[in-house]
Amino acid sequence: MLGSDPKADLHRYLRTARESLLWKLDGLSEYDIRRPMTPTGTNLLGLVKHVASIELEYFGDVFGRPSGEALPWFGDGAEPNADMWATADESREQITGLYRRAWAHADATIDALTLDSVGRVPWWPDDRSQVTLHRIMVHVIAETQRHAGHADIVRELIDGIVGLRADNTNMAPVDQAWWEDYRNRLEGVAREAGDTPG
Repeated sequence: MLGSDPKADLHRYLRTARESLLWKLDGLSEYDIRRPMTPTGTNLLGLVKHVASIELEYFGDVFGRPSGEALPWFGDGAEPNADMWATADESREQITGLYRRAWAHADATIDALTLDSVGRVPWWPDDRSQVTLHRIMVHVIAETQRHAGHADIVRELIDGIVGLRADNTNMAPVDQAWWEDYRNRLEGVAREAGDTPG
């Protein structure tokens, strides 16, 4: 018989997403984890800093459980996007430590509350600012997975490492030659489709 514990299921998905995002930093230099890989500056350490901030805000202040962590990149006078990159003075250890503390604080909130516990997101419009823990868990999982996907692409652009986790890449078990042929085939299809009148 299959059983279900919705809160435990959601929590497991959140933990998996967290680990996947953090794994993308493994084995990279300080330069590479900070390196902006898109025109909008997307970088690995910035993604971790951003998601740490999200967890602290949504599982902290929203439910009247402030973490006590200083987040100077938020608030009045903060530079736009300041939570999406780490300064030269913010070390990898500081940012990943912040993320792990965010996990612990979020996990304590999740453990203490029921899925129908009510909180308020003050930066959301009034007509939808009242939320439940269930809604926030879904929101943060979606946000974390979205950024883990960004990290997946950024890491592949840096050094070719891909996949879900170190122990489960979730990729087809083929060699580099196969991938090169596959990519070339897709390029050919794209060019053919681009030349086809729409």
